[in-house]
Amino acid sequence: MLEFLRKLFGGKDLKLIIQNGAVIVDVRTVKEFQRGSADGAINIPLGDFGKNIDKMRQMKKPIITCCASGMRSDAAKRQLESYRIEAYNGGSWQSISRKLQ
Repeated sequence: MLEFLRKLFGGKDLKLIIQNGAVIVDVRTVKEFQRGSADGAINIPLGDFGKNIDKMRQMKKPIITCCASGMRSDAAKRQLESYRIEAYNGGSWQSISRKLQ
């Protein structure tokens, strides 16, 4: 079970990756994002990902995706990787918030 979670959420030190300039992209809907988000996160809903790939590529930074539970953020991470963008699944936005403290 632990290995599954490590694989799902990247097994990397996300706090260090964030400290080194990664961009946090919250892939929840706009309404979900407005109810709370990790400090500094930008909102690009998963449904809008395709039309924002160039914008994310131009950031030239690793991207950490987050959502409510980690499922949508994993789909977003895989989509980014298919475009050769360095990406990590941060899981829930609350988890990312805890890492930023």
